[in-house]
Amino acid sequence: MNNQHIMRTFDEELRFLTNQIGSMGGYAERMVEQAVAALVGADLGLARKVVEDDVFLDEKEREIGEKAVIIIARRQPMAADLREIVGAIRISGDLERIGDLGKNIAKRAVAITEARQPTRLFRGLSALSDLALTQLKEVLDAYASRSAEKIGFVRDRDEEIDAMYTSLFRELLAYMMEDPRNITACTHLIFCAKNIERIGDHATNIAETVHHIITGTQLPSERPKEDSSHRVVAPSGDGSKD
Repeated sequence: MNNQHIMRTFDEELRFLTNQIGSMGGYAERMVEQAVAALVGADLGLARKVVEDDVFLDEKEREIGEKAVIIIARRQPMAADLREIVGAIRISGDLERIGDLGKNIAKRAVAITEARQPTRLFRGLSALSDLALTQLKEVLDAYASRSAEKIGFVRDRDEEIDAMYTSLFRELLAYMMEDPRNITACTHLIFCAKNIERIGDHATNIAETVHHIITGTQLPSERPKEDSSHRVVAPSGDGSKD
C-alpha cells in the first residue's frame, strides 16, 4: 500500500467522523425541537417518539468513540489530525447529552398535559428553546465549515440564554405563588427550562472544542457558567435569598 493510498484512506476516516458528528447534530436538534413541540402542543405521541429516538444518539456516540480509538491506534496521528479525532469524541459526548436533555423534556409532557398552564408560559419556553437551538446550529455550522470566526457569537448567545432562563424562572415562580394549583405544572416547566439552558451550555462546550480543533488553542477562560435564578427573592417576602 503506497503512501498516497494510505493518506487517502486516512482522509476518508476523518471525513467519516465529521459526517457522523453532522448526523448526530441534526438528530439532536430535531429531538429538542420535537420535545418542546410535544410539550407545548400536548402531543403525547410525539413525546413518546422523542424518548424512543434517544437510542440513536447513544449508538452514534459509541460508534464514533470506537472508530476514533481504531484510527488513533492504526494511524498514530499528530497535531491537527489528533485534535480532529479527540474533538469528535468530545463533541459526540455533548450531542448525546443534548439528546438526553431533549428526552427529559419529552418525559415531562404527560405531567404538564394533565394540568394545562397559560399559553404565555409556553411561549417563553418556546423562545428559550429557539435561542438554544440557534446557538447549537451556529456551532455545528462552525464545525462543518471549520470557521473559527463564527464561534465568537456563541458565548454571547449563551449569556442571552442564561438571562432568558432567569426571567422565565421568575415568571413561573410568580405563578406558583399566585395559585398553589399551579405548583406541580410550573415545577415541571422550570425543570424543562433548566434542561434547555443546559443545552446552551453543551453548545458552548462544543464551540470551545471546535475552536481548539481549528486553532490548536483554547478560548479565553472567562465564561459565565450559571444563570442567576438562585438569586431570586424567596416567597416569604422577608428579603432573604435562596
